[in-house]
Amino acid sequence: MSSPAAEGPGTADHRAAPRTAPYAARLVEAVLDLAPLLQALPAPLSVPPGDGLPDAAVLERVTRRLGVPPIAVGTPAAGGRAPGAETFAQVAAARLKLAGPPPEPGSTAAEGGLTDGAVDAAAARDIGRAAPPRTVKAPDGTPLRIHTTGPDAPGGPPVVLASAPGMPARLAAFWLRGLAARHRVLTVETRGLFGDPGDPGGFTEPFPGHTGLDAQADDLITAMDEAGLADAHVMGLCGGAALALAAAARHPRRVSSLSLWHGDLELGPDGPKTDHQRNLQALMGMARADPASAGLIHQGLLNAMRGSVPADIAPLALYPYADTGLFVRYSVLNGAVMDTDLRPLLPRVTAPALVVTSGDDTTAHPGGSAEVARALPGATTWTRPHGDHISVFRGAPELLARAEAFLSGPSGLAP
Repeated sequence: MSSPAAEGPGTADHRAAPRTAPYAARLVEAVLDLAPLLQALPAPLSVPPGDGLPDAAVLERVTRRLGVPPIAVGTPAAGGRAPGAETFAQVAAARLKLAGPPPEPGSTAAEGGLTDGAVDAAAARDIGRAAPPRTVKAPDGTPLRIHTTGPDAPGGPPVVLASAPGMPARLAAFWLRGLAARHRVLTVETRGLFGDPGDPGGFTEPFPGHTGLDAQADDLITAMDEAGLADAHVMGLCGGAALALAAAARHPRRVSSLSLWHGDLELGPDGPKTDHQRNLQALMGMARADPASAGLIHQGLLNAMRGSVPADIAPLALYPYADTGLFVRYSVLNGAVMDTDLRPLLPRVTAPALVVTSGDDTTAHPGGSAEVARALPGATTWTRPHGDHISVFRGAPELLARAEAFLSGPSGLAP
């Protein structure tokens, strides 16, 4: 997801633990949502004190138990005022507050709800621990972080999830958790933007030799090879829809079917695009062409996005903006996905396809999805009555139901 434009209210956040879950579960989830950003930022990130935040001792204990870089509470030291530090401090504080108010000191919940055992139990149930990353090498030698979850003997076809380029796998937690009930699910984080698990500076890995759409699409096939899958359904979210289409065109025998959800799709100079798509393409192009100006572009984007990305997904959606160097890498890799004209690929896609969009999407133009659906023989189109771009990541039961219906075969697909 290319830092979504400000949109209207989306669906409830089905990625997140319900408000009725124990506080330990909600706090652990919030800290793990922050973990990719914390690993990319100078440590410790200092969040401003305020109502609704756990105290410093609790944060220190939970982050240490989870193996996550520390979060300080208070005014950052002079050396901690890196570019964007204020924005990321606000993002972190807002996500922590969504866990709900901490238990009152001295209460039963406070005394027994945040023990090491409670933190460990909550972490064990988290999708990030159920789908831990492992690093494999692509054929060109680029390290790839692959997450796998779901049963060893699945009841449905395996699924390769192509999420939004540049975003941590956790952004697609709703889909990983929901599909894993019946399917073996794989997802690959974008080459060159993530390092080995536990590496606090993963984006400093050597820049990949190949950065284009084809190489990134082939990483999905590498994940299938590593899992021993002859074929799989490929699900593309946002810019991942372009990767899914490229994989299906390049490897028709490996992609048994595909689904494209609110795709960010380049269809030539006259293709449908929102202002957000045009503006982001232009800014990423400027950052690639003139690295000396990338810092100003990066800071300008952070300022523009401040407060416009919902608190529940902001730590994940803003990960590729954590550092100017990371932003430049993102501009190269996501730019290759956003800038590649997909029209020559479409006649080569023969797999059954489900194309999903909504007129409420102001981030990725719904007209692009409609144009692709017309070009794919026999594609099934679902234009949702409502649902902004972010809602695909927040999730909703009807989204999972429609995906499962399609995966069960044409006879199971609701009209």
